[in-house]
Amino acid sequence: MPHRLHLIQFCRFSYTIMVETLTSPSSIWRFNLRRWITGLFSSYKTLFALLWIVVFASVFVFQTNFVDGVLVFWRPLPVRPLPRFRPVAFNLTDFGAVGDGVTVNTLAFEKAVFMISKLGQKGGGQLNVPAGKWLTAPFNLTSHMTLFLAEDAVIAGVDDEKYWPLMPPLPSYGYGREHPGPRYGSLIHGQNLRDVVITGNNGTIDGKGQRWWKRYRQKLLNHTRGPLVQIMYSSDIMISNITLRNSPFWTLHPYDCKNVTISNMTILAPLFEAPNTDGIDPDSCEDMVIEDSYISVGDDAIAIKSGWDQYGVAYGRPSKNILIRNLVVRSMVSAGISIGSEMSGGVSNVTIENVLVWSSRRAVRIKTAAGRGAYIRDIKYKNLTFENVRVGIIIKTDYNEHPDLGFDPKAFPVIRDISYNSIHGEGVRVPVRIHGSADIPVRNVTFKDMSIGTTYKKKHIFQCSYVSGRVIGSIFPKPCENLDLYDEHGTLVKKSVSANASDIDYDI
Repeated sequence: MPHRLHLIQFCRFSYTIMVETLTSPSSIWRFNLRRWITGLFSSYKTLFALLWIVVFASVFVFQTNFVDGVLVFWRPLPVRPLPRFRPVAFNLTDFGAVGDGVTVNTLAFEKAVFMISKLGQKGGGQLNVPAGKWLTAPFNLTSHMTLFLAEDAVIAGVDDEKYWPLMPPLPSYGYGREHPGPRYGSLIHGQNLRDVVITGNNGTIDGKGQRWWKRYRQKLLNHTRGPLVQIMYSSDIMISNITLRNSPFWTLHPYDCKNVTISNMTILAPLFEAPNTDGIDPDSCEDMVIEDSYISVGDDAIAIKSGWDQYGVAYGRPSKNILIRNLVVRSMVSAGISIGSEMSGGVSNVTIENVLVWSSRRAVRIKTAAGRGAYIRDIKYKNLTFENVRVGIIIKTDYNEHPDLGFDPKAFPVIRDISYNSIHGEGVRVPVRIHGSADIPVRNVTFKDMSIGTTYKKKHIFQCSYVSGRVIGSIFPKPCENLDLYDEHGTLVKKSVSANASDIDYDI
């Protein structure tokens, strides 16, 4: 659907102009339009030509829905909300804010949001944050709102936890994630919202997480740290063209949301000593696009989640229909892109394509454990590049971290229908490590068009345990014997020795 993508990109570009009001078409324009339409349809030849144009366009759209010879119209891509123009715009300084990096501007943000909340029936409003450093405690957004950060605008969080409100644990976690009981809220927060845009000319939201990280390491915090931006129970969300940095905890956390687009982002945290500073954590989210971004953080660059053990099973909200593409990511502590380990509501229909993972500990990882339940299925990795990565592809089924002892140890997750196509790279120590188990086997894994230059000469650098699936065509390095071998035409060449064979070697 290139024509649709170009339209979306054009709308995004136009949106950065950020006009404050929209003027209605003039009566003269409407009159000329009516006269043009009347003349157009007065000729049957014109109508006939238009009919052929419609037929041709339909065939074109039909053809663009073919991928590798298989129709994909049965699996629609996530709906991508377009930016909304607002009829009214305000400047943060209209509410008494001072961008000196010292004045606390929480009240100004709250007044502006309250004013915009009254405009929902009229299309909402836009809050412009001009250049400057705008110190604030956490504040909430409202529906039909655009938060626009100008170039050189910085929204900075107060780093004293007494200014951060406490919230109940997430219902699908039943636990604060780091401590039992309540958790700190996020710097920018929203619940039960619709039609929210956070964008700008690459302005910055800075969580000033250094003090949070230090107090966490010193075990001086009694509650779980808060994310930088968290949107919950909401729909039609767009976040683009800004920088997020130094989050106290997870950076961008959409929770139980639908129709979310995250694009053209820069997300930063120190590679070390910035614990749990994940970049983007889609959590029980549906119909989502993450694209065209750079992420370098102290934990997973992206981690798709859906709840933790028995709490996630009871909540029952999967993460599904997620498209991740055109990213450059880095993680020296965890992984570039992860699924799990908290996935007890299920994860399905995820496509990850056109991603470079560089100078990282791990590239792409699926992690789960007994007690999680649910499933991870229909996951497609395409056109990935690994550069100087310790372990390239990982599926791990013994990630035994639990909120409490109330989980069911026999709640075994199902992992199946995972494909890796066009995977390349260099400087990789272990290209593949898939560690299934007797209770949690990994089923129907496919490898095609893979060539990864390794830095380790030991035999078992393609490692498998309790894995079944196939290799199509020739790949490098040599695959494990758990997988069936097919030629490029789909003809079986060699049947696997045993899906349960194990050559996992964690020493490398």
